[in-house]
Amino acid sequence: MTMNDRKVIELEQGWTFMQKGITKLINLLEGLPEQQFNSEEYMMLYTTIYNMCTQKPPLDYSQQLYDRYRDSFEVYINSMVLPALREKHDEFMLRELVNRWINHKVMVRWLSRFFNYLDRYFIARRSLPALREVGLQCFRDLVYQEMKYNVKDAVITLIDREREGEQIDRALLKNVLGIFVEIGMGSMDAYENDFESYALQDTAAYYSRKASSWIEEDSCPDYMLKAEECLRREKERVGHYLHASSEQKLLEVLNQHHMVEGLPVVKPYMWNLDDVLSIDSLNEEKLKIKNKKDFIFFT
Repeated sequence: MTMNDRKVIELEQGWTFMQKGITKLINLLEGLPEQQFNSEEYMMLYTTIYNMCTQKPPLDYSQQLYDRYRDSFEVYINSMVLPALREKHDEFMLRELVNRWINHKVMVRWLSRFFNYLDRYFIARRSLPALREVGLQCFRDLVYQEMKYNVKDAVITLIDREREGEQIDRALLKNVLGIFVEIGMGSMDAYENDFESYALQDTAAYYSRKASSWIEEDSCPDYMLKAEECLRREKERVGHYLHASSEQKLLEVLNQHHMVEGLPVVKPYMWNLDDVLSIDSLNEEKLKIKNKKDFIFFT
């Protein structure tokens, strides 16, 4: 059959058929009873888009289909994704977000296959954002922008709870922070500006409080042992769920609060000289404290 012999598909007629496929995909993502797509269904959906994009003007509906591709994500997000996230809090919200992000990427993958002809020809000729990019932008603009502050606060709260000795779900945090990285689509701006900068501020405040408390309560060697243990745990934290680029920044914060190289300014009556000089025996290389001149005293 030539293009001239092909039956014309009107916009609303073709879109009604496409919506059935999109609804089926959404049902699968939501865990509702639905059969998986078979090869025949997939080809029918792909062919419908192909036919609607290759009809002669003004029946070439490429632009309208491109717009409705985006609309499909926006309708789903506003009707199902955001309501599910808004009703949850703290760790439950984080779990929901991870599941919604995974589902969204599946939806992007499948819809971009159905609409693939747009990517190959229409988008390339018009220099428009690719289908995958459009799909991810919808999640970024509608979900991420609304939820990022609550998500950041929930993650930092869990990190502080872990610092206090509580067991947390590290895999969950790794997945959540992976969203901050992925949502940047090649840039680290979202991770650095929306999470990392706040996390570093919280780290500074946390260890400032700890250092003040330990100076009052502990001997000099005990303080240094605690500082060394904090350094070890923070490095471990990076390995488990923070992005690798955070490690050096985290160490700089610890150094500023005297958890790495030395001690804070102390009053001489807090620690006696024997305590100070005994630090050598703990670990000369790691602590880099060799005699009393490495300390600043004031009266």
